[in-house]
Amino acid sequence: MAPRKNIFRPISINANPSDVPRPRRIPSLRSTFMFSLLFGALYALAPTVWAEVSSNIQLAALGNKLTSNGTATPYSMNVTDCPGYTLGSFEESDIGLTARLTLAGPACNAFGLDISDLTIEVTYQSQSTLHVKIYDTANQQFTIPESVIERPAAPTTSYTGSSDLIFNYDAMPFAFWITRRSDPDAMPLFDTRISSLPPTPIPPFNTSDSSTAFDGFPLVFEDQYLQVASALPYGTNIYGLGEVIASSGFRRDIGTDGGVGTIQTHWARDVADPIDQNMYGSHPIYVEHRYNATTGKASSSGVLLLSSAGSDIFLQTPSNSKVSLIEYRMIGGILDFYFFSGSTDAEVIAQYGSVIGYPMWQPAWGFGFHLCRWGYHNISDDRENVAQMRAAGIPLEVQWNDIDLYHAYRDFTTDPVSFPGDELREFIQELAANHQHYIPIVDAGIAVTYDPFTRGVEEDVWIKNPDGSLYMGQVWPGYTVYPDWFSENMLSVWTDSLKNWTDMGVEFSGIWLDMNEPSSFCSDSCGTGANFSALAPLSVAGTVVTGYPECYNETIWGPSGNMTINGTATHSCAASSSAMTVIDKRGVGAGGEQGVNLNSPPYAIHNAIGALNRNTLATNATHYGGYVELDVHNMFGFMEAKTTNLAVQSILPGKRPFLIGRSTFPSAGKWTGHWLGDNYSKWQYMYLNIQGVLQFQIYQIPMVGADTCGFNDNTDEELCNRWMQLSAFVPFYRNHNTYAALPQEPYRWPSVANASRIAIAARYALLPYWYTLFANASMAGLPPVRALFYEFPDEPELFTVDRQWLVGSDVLVTPVLTPGATTVDGIFPGRGSVIWRDWYTHAVVNATSGGNTTLDAPISHINVHIRDNSALLLHQEPGYTIYETREGPYALLISLNAAGTAFGTAYVDDGISFPPGPSSSLTFQVAEGTLKVESEGEYVIQQKLETITVLGVQKPTQVTFQGSPCEGWTYEKATEELVVLNASIDLNRQFTLAWK
Repeated sequence: MAPRKNIFRPISINANPSDVPRPRRIPSLRSTFMFSLLFGALYALAPTVWAEVSSNIQLAALGNKLTSNGTATPYSMNVTDCPGYTLGSFEESDIGLTARLTLAGPACNAFGLDISDLTIEVTYQSQSTLHVKIYDTANQQFTIPESVIERPAAPTTSYTGSSDLIFNYDAMPFAFWITRRSDPDAMPLFDTRISSLPPTPIPPFNTSDSSTAFDGFPLVFEDQYLQVASALPYGTNIYGLGEVIASSGFRRDIGTDGGVGTIQTHWARDVADPIDQNMYGSHPIYVEHRYNATTGKASSSGVLLLSSAGSDIFLQTPSNSKVSLIEYRMIGGILDFYFFSGSTDAEVIAQYGSVIGYPMWQPAWGFGFHLCRWGYHNISDDRENVAQMRAAGIPLEVQWNDIDLYHAYRDFTTDPVSFPGDELREFIQELAANHQHYIPIVDAGIAVTYDPFTRGVEEDVWIKNPDGSLYMGQVWPGYTVYPDWFSENMLSVWTDSLKNWTDMGVEFSGIWLDMNEPSSFCSDSCGTGANFSALAPLSVAGTVVTGYPECYNETIWGPSGNMTINGTATHSCAASSSAMTVIDKRGVGAGGEQGVNLNSPPYAIHNAIGALNRNTLATNATHYGGYVELDVHNMFGFMEAKTTNLAVQSILPGKRPFLIGRSTFPSAGKWTGHWLGDNYSKWQYMYLNIQGVLQFQIYQIPMVGADTCGFNDNTDEELCNRWMQLSAFVPFYRNHNTYAALPQEPYRWPSVANASRIAIAARYALLPYWYTLFANASMAGLPPVRALFYEFPDEPELFTVDRQWLVGSDVLVTPVLTPGATTVDGIFPGRGSVIWRDWYTHAVVNATSGGNTTLDAPISHINVHIRDNSALLLHQEPGYTIYETREGPYALLISLNAAGTAFGTAYVDDGISFPPGPSSSLTFQVAEGTLKVESEGEYVIQQKLETITVLGVQKPTQVTFQGSPCEGWTYEKATEELVVLNASIDLNRQFTLAWK
């Protein structure tokens, strides 16, 4: 779609700020059930709801379109007769080739007008990355600007003859396929040839949805519809293509082994954590883990389609087909593919990061425990929570505030009664004096009639209607405008708004970005022309939250959520029950509604809520530079994160920003972390958050986690106990719940407090390991959290495992995910070739080779095991805060393999400087009874290494340090454990420890 001329103009704003009502305390409305109720009321309040008037009217019901000269062109709504393209003249270079593609026959105009002239550019980006870009030669289709996402520069070295990936093509009809130089006889990694795909037509696999048919697989490139398909090995393993909570688990359903296949829709949407639907973010990247049953070996590859267009991506295996397939159906943009050769899963993820950018550097304090509650409280309650946490001995690093912080739910304000600025400043400074931190929320919609709004009007930074008037939706404070992140003045307005907030007392350490899909509680520009003061901030005071976790019956046991009452267990399910009930799914999206093409493209993607403008911006909303919302919708949250990160850098100079956002897109990890949205206080959702954490490692957004104990509904003691343990071993660790729900701070129940103390102590001890993993992510794109098969790629029994995970390569986590359980089954990778040792006792696990092992799991205990051949730098004395913990001494835990070797590294710096300042890297290596430690770098490590523990050692007769006898050591025969105490070793120099 051609960028439109900038038709912005300022408008007069005359509303009186005094007309805005005083704030009310309201319960959670984040679930989308409220949207339909609000929609009708808003139309009554705003009878002049905006509707685009355009000469380019689509009569969707008739399948007609008016071309530029006013003649009607019927769409066929079917790709059967689409001719594909012919490869014409091309030019080769040292880095690839450029060629012309021409429509191979009469235009089919399936869901738009065929574009006759295309250009294909093939670039061998590196040894492991190949870029294939197909675009309209006239450059009228939307392409993501380089200013938004910076892409790799053209290579200065030629890889055309050495890259592991090879671009192959047929000229007529044009098709291409990607093969590996290292495995030329294998099935291509990506193959668009019609002969490689199943014969068509293929009937709908969802009989109630005709769009699930495959009428044909030609390359289609139209102004409103693009299509390309590739054959995949039958039943191969696909991961990614989110954001999604997939009922199939971390491994996507490809339509084999009883599956029904996948339709993954990419259209950012505010919805409370649905299953198998589009939700907050868009990440059109997948990792394929391909296993050869004949050789018993696996390889990995990846494919990114860098596009912000709304789209459906199908994974399917038609009946009687010998291959599976992936098909992309897009409603705009271009085909901008990157292929990654791996060959391991972690390498694929790293190669993807090299294209879209590695994750931001995290401050050390961000790995602490975070606490937030929405509603029914004020600053005194926050103070009380902080005091209760300390009294219970539960570490607390960061206090957060939700939207009840605001005055009338307006961004960059504080409620003058509940959170007066001076008292809030005093509270935040008290936290800072204790080396704790504070994070407030920022919503995407900006209320009309107050200073940030009027300043934005002056600077022309709000999204517009096509006629240049302000686009106005509705969110918590009433009518709102939306920041236009493409505006050249947006960064300064946003920075000033955040800076003014700090001057008012909100001296934040980080920012929480919510509602940035972006969300609107109405559809279309419902506030344009309306009386701004007619719509008050939302209020449903008196709402009672009634839901509880599976197996807790509140009609019998009351609202306490206690695990036992008068000595009797309250759960009503058998201990062996999985309690994983399936949440009802919404049907696939409805067909296109009548309207102009921008608002109802002829191909209706499967947006689960229906029309593309439902509960978000209308697709004809206009941005600076002439961009329209249809093309850039999926990037809103990512662009807000980028702008906010840059603003925070200027407000907190020299410090690493800490951001957590909801809506994300490729490259978002350079600017923000992510929480997994408005989940539910259900055992099912505790399990489901594991796949979310694993997905976002692929997406290069590793700082991720769920609302611990659940957000929506009420939690109970047992669920919160288990969830506090689980979340201690994922990157982002925050307890947060909804308005009016049962309080769930971890001190509320003694068993939860106990579980929290144990789990947080382990987390803080492991902080140097976590910190090193994230340094490797920021420097090289390697995932800190890993599926088991990443490390053990040739063990097919691991390909679907998503109830366990690895922290790095060396720490295996096996949580309890069912109520009433006192044991848990887990698989120990390695098929007997790896020694796994218990984190707490150091005992070797007698594991079943290739199958499940049953482990004891009493309440407040989560099973954690250490892999052999590992060396982990730890904090010896976990403290109440990350600062206290980092000020204490180090310990070193070494787990030897059967050959007596181990290896590990650690990255150390001050934990806060931005950009990263001086650092030191430590290397730990054990062989033949000798530990060698090397230190390299400019950062001076003040803390000493006090304790060294070596597991898997036969009782030594002598221990030496730097060649001299070492007296301060002990040995435990049962765990083959050598411990050197009070070593006081300087980690800024090399040293050796040996035992005989």
